[in-house]
Amino acid sequence: MGADREGGARRTPGRAVAYAACGAVLLAGCASMPDSGDLRGVESTPRQDTQVRVFANPPHEDASSSEIVSGFLEALTSDDPDYEIARKYLTKEASDKWRPLLSTTVLADGPGAEAERVGGREETDNLSYTLTGTKVATVDAQQSYVPASGDYNEPMHLTRDKKTEQWRIDVPPRGVVMGKSDFQRNYMSVDKYYFATNTPLGTSPHTATVADPVYVRRNVDPMTQMVRSLLTGPTSWLDPVVRSSFPTGTALKDSVTSLTPNDQNILTVLLNDKAARVGLAQCNEMAAQLLFTLQNLTPTVDEVELKAGGRQLCELTDGGAETVATRGSVERADYLYFLDAKHRLVRLAAATNGTKPDPVPGALGEGDKQLGSVAVSRDEDMAAGVGLDGKELYVGALVSGGPLGEPELTSSGPTADERLSAPSWDAQGDLWVADRDPDNPRLLLLKEGVGDPLVVKTPPGLEGRIESVRVAADGVRIALVVEQSDKSSLLIGRIERSEDGKAEERSTVSVHELRSATPQLEEVTAISWAGDSRLVVVGREHGGVQTMRYVQVDGSTPEGPAPAALSGVKEITASEDARLPLVGYSEDGIVRLPSGTQWEKVMTDGTAPVYPG
Repeated sequence: MGADREGGARRTPGRAVAYAACGAVLLAGCASMPDSGDLRGVESTPRQDTQVRVFANPPHEDASSSEIVSGFLEALTSDDPDYEIARKYLTKEASDKWRPLLSTTVLADGPGAEAERVGGREETDNLSYTLTGTKVATVDAQQSYVPASGDYNEPMHLTRDKKTEQWRIDVPPRGVVMGKSDFQRNYMSVDKYYFATNTPLGTSPHTATVADPVYVRRNVDPMTQMVRSLLTGPTSWLDPVVRSSFPTGTALKDSVTSLTPNDQNILTVLLNDKAARVGLAQCNEMAAQLLFTLQNLTPTVDEVELKAGGRQLCELTDGGAETVATRGSVERADYLYFLDAKHRLVRLAAATNGTKPDPVPGALGEGDKQLGSVAVSRDEDMAAGVGLDGKELYVGALVSGGPLGEPELTSSGPTADERLSAPSWDAQGDLWVADRDPDNPRLLLLKEGVGDPLVVKTPPGLEGRIESVRVAADGVRIALVVEQSDKSSLLIGRIERSEDGKAEERSTVSVHELRSATPQLEEVTAISWAGDSRLVVVGREHGGVQTMRYVQVDGSTPEGPAPAALSGVKEITASEDARLPLVGYSEDGIVRLPSGTQWEKVMTDGTAPVYPG
């Protein structure tokens, strides 16, 4: 990371010495930049240990305009909590108006800066710059990450104070701008948790939670940042399908500036009076939201105590949070399922290293129907299978001797690839499938897997044909592989359900605000949910070879290594339970990837591996 941009200036030797000698000190004004003329790169900091703290220096006396520009841009990448150093490069009026938390623009490399010439000469006391680069993403005021592309061009103006004769920026860029490597060092993705509203509440066994990923500055008290973000509410994309148990207007008490657990890992959170009247059940849900949100931060939080209005509202341990609500699938997978050489459904115990599968009980395992793809309900009581020719969808109970009835759905597509996709079960026990018939492409839902299919409404602007469907364990997000021309992409949508108001009428189900999770891939071959906000994807970049990687639902790349390479991958499945291995169907048959090891063969002549869901 941090390679020279075309036409950019390399770091000066002084910058390198500063890193070697000081480690965590970032010197302002060290990038070479003329006052006018050529475009020069204000480069990203080379990728460093994310635990290293980086600080900026204020402008020195009689700093040139180029040093002010480079120093300001460097200060944006520091760990200064309130950007106080960056503000020292601005005029007082500009500092008062500048809102760095409104947005962060991420560029492929650090921003370039080009000084504009006016009438062939630089003005005496005023100078305009244009910041340039190639956009990668933006993080908005809600801390939500959105992939971006295209050119970045942002004006910036400097003026020289008539009294002090010091250069300062009077028109700064909007928000914060930095290169990708600086962004990866400065920010981290964390899930905050809310409750799904389109699944029954208070039903057995637990209320479902939904992960809402946001980006926070990793070295600027991330625990307090996350609590404030959670209290503010869900991001606008997720808001229509989730709820928070915190009363509207709940915030940290004014006296709270930072949150840290005690030596027993107990975090005490003082809330304002908006939360003072909540009951115990509601408070436990609030505490569960906090514990789930803070689970991956350090220092560790094992228990949360909530206080408001001068009294303790409740206290909850991380174990107790699991009894209030659940993350991911309610049921932990007992089995891994796939098709054997006879195209019948078989299973292996999910948490073992076994290689000898057993037929599933019921007609889909014990009968003679040949299947091409399958899905098993999350409670592992039902299974759905699409015939080998893709034409018909069958649903049966996983009960020994259970009969196989007539197909629940039939496609009229001319070929197997233009008929039914692999099905997917949601958290409510409903079955989803795409009919890829070119003359009548549809996304369909079968309530509890039977009956007349409901046509799911998709956004009017959806272009291309849905090739693959995977519904998240939370029941409110759906992953679709959509093919258009010679390209295919992974889109994440929000599932909304509504009643028509008449008892005899059926509810309507629709998918809203599809957004790309793999903007860098030209082809997506296989997908599976692999966590609360993460998927595993097999695909190919433009001009590249097949690759397997993890992606976040917001289109960002999660930290940590990608799965070990595997050639000829045709299908992939993962569980929301991180203890269970990835399983793939490749040119070697069914293979699995236990944590920390390499791919190992399970069965040479198996296909279509799936965990429940």
